[in-house]
Parts: sequence; C-alpha cells; structure tokens
Amino acid sequence: MLIRFDGILELEGMLLGGQAFRWRFEDGWFHNVLFNNFVSARQVDKGVEFACGPDDESVIAPLFRDYLRLDDDLVAIGKTISKGEQISAAVSKYQGLRILRQEPWECLVSFICSANSNIPRISTNVEDMARNFGHALEMNGHVRSAFPTPDELADAGEQKLRDLGLGFRAKYVAAAAVCIARGDVDLFSLREASYDEALEELIGLAGIGDKVGNCILLFALDKRQAFPVDVWIERAIKEWYPEVVEQKLTRKAMRPWAQEFFGTYAGYANQYLFHGRRLQGKD
Repeated sequence: MLIRFDGILELEGMLLGGQAFRWRFEDGWFHNVLFNNFVSARQVDKGVEFACGPDDESVIAPLFRDYLRLDDDLVAIGKTISKGEQISAAVSKYQGLRILRQEPWECLVSFICSANSNIPRISTNVEDMARNFGHALEMNGHVRSAFPTPDELADAGEQKLRDLGLGFRAKYVAAAAVCIARGDVDLFSLREASYDEALEELIGLAGIGDKVGNCILLFALDKRQAFPVDVWIERAIKEWYPEVVEQKLTRKAMRPWAQEFFGTYAGYANQYLFHGRRLQGKD
C-alpha cells in the first residue's frame, strides 16, 4: 500500500538514526513491529510504500502516517531553527529528517537502556526483551515479536532482565514496569500535559533523569521543545556556539539555553545537531 506524500522525507535517517531501536533494513525494506503488527516500509517517489500484518493495511496506514509525523511542516521548522552556519548546513544536508511519534512505553524502556550505552547495544537489549517476553508475529517469512507490555516486563522481574545483559539498567526497567503496570503513571496522558508537568512525572521514575526524560518527551509525547543533551549534542553546542563556552554552561544548563535559543522546535534543532555532529566527516 502507498501512503502518498509529496513533502520532504528522509526515512533512513529517521528509522536508523537513534530515535527508535528495532528497525532493521533488509532487501530494500525497513522492518519493525508496530501497533502489534509486523510493518515493512520503504521510501518511493510518491511517498512511503508499506505492508503489514496481521491487520489490514487500511487500518494501520493512518497510524503509521501519524508515527512518521508527515503533517509536520519541515520547511517552516527548518527556517525557524536555522540559527548558525552548522545547523543550517545540517538542515540542508539531512532535510526530511522528522521526529517519530513512538509508542510511549517502548520508547521509555529504550531510553532507560540508553544510559552509558550506544545504538547497537540498545537495539540488542530492546530486541532481546521483545523476543523473550513479547508475543511473536510473522509476515512473509519474517518472524519478530511485539515489545512486551508493562505487565509482561513486571512479571519477568529484574533478574531475568539482568540475564539478558541489561546490567544496572535492569532494576530501572523492572521498577518502571511495575509503576506503569499498576497505573502510577499514565504515559499517554502526558501528551496532553505541559512540558514541565510531563518532565516532572517522568523523572519521578527511577533511572530517568533530565536527558532520558527529554528523549521520551521528544520521541513519544509530542513535546517538540524537548532538548535531550547527550555527548554528541554537548560537543556540537560547544564547538558551534562559542557563547555557550564563554558562559561555562554545564550539560544540564545547555538544555534550557537551547530551548530559549531555538524556541518551539528545539527538539528538531536537537536532531539536526545530533546528526550533523555524530556523522561529521562520515558522509
């Protein structure tokens, strides 16, 4: 099925660039499990071609379109955030890079696993949890598992998560699963909360600090002003914005500085800074 779209789009950078961790590229298609369906997608001239199962494509198509945030006006956003030579170059080079609108629970667990880690290891951790505790799906000979629910991970417990190689992150994932399973935090309701309210709720969970909380807000909870600061963002800001060095801002202080500097779409600026610095000299 074709999702028609004539705007700018960079599907590979969106799906494999560190926002989500279970996309796999094989035989010209990107594969993942979303909405309890096996989803395959590829970029074509007139939009995005995709297939899914077990549900009908007509049911999943609007959900997948929403996931890709195809309604975001990237031309207007790019003009708003292009404050500086380097980010302007990154917006031009990676134009079409959109922020995904992910399912909040899987996103939350993924970024708890991101602490002191890297994209390949996070991907392994998240895939291992799905394979061991989620239910399997099959389409066209491909077999993957849905990401486990909070109840399923709460039932698994800390030790089984440690056995999968999550290390110190296991206790945080297990604790978060218990909290979400018993209803202490309603993740979807945080999409309607203010940025400050949602961040406060998230950092109340063990293992979630300012950086991880902002990742979840940006990639799952519709807070496009969220601005997670990791090592790549810190390097980009220090190298490309000398006033930050002059002010001697800490990594934590860089977040409010960037939100004021870039404005409403600071989260988009974050992604272009991240890709521009992380891939500097590689492509």
